Amino acid sequence: MKKVQKNSLATLLAVFIIFTMYNFFQQESGQYVVKTVIDGDTIELSNGEKVRYIGVDTPEFESSQKKAEKFAEEAYQANRKMVENRKVKLEFDVEQRDQYGRLLAYVYTEDGIMVNEWLIANGYGKTVVFPPNVRHVDRFKQLEKEAQKQKIGLWSE
Repeated sequence: MKKVQKNSLATLLAVFIIFTMYNFFQQESGQYVVKTVIDGDTIELSNGEKVRYIGVDTPEFESSQKKAEKFAEEAYQANRKMVENRKVKLEFDVEQRDQYGRLLAYVYTEDGIMVNEWLIANGYGKTVVFPPNVRHVDRFKQLEKEAQKQKIGLWSE
């Protein structure tokens, strides 16, 4: 009987280790499905995790503290068209979570487009810097300047 208990315990331990490693590598490889888009720079994955895009700040919807910002709906719709109900890859930087428990990530579409970068380049958002997550900040600032120069999106007026 003790041999059966040891085998069962070993099997349970092996299953636990495999499950833990699977979840670890899934997060590291970053293959996820977007369940819903919350706003221009935040999504919810099919596993329930919320993801805040690193380096981009899009206009906010109305809240109890303030009115809706201009271009919030356009940024939200652009984000929806790119990622909602689709597979995405997440790339993490130094800090993986913010103060609200959301994942912080660079989000890529299946065809390799970085959504954070695309939103800035097309005038749907501004560059925002929260060290230590600054891997792509120089590129984002360059794209923001180009969008301003071309007067697109937020910069059209």
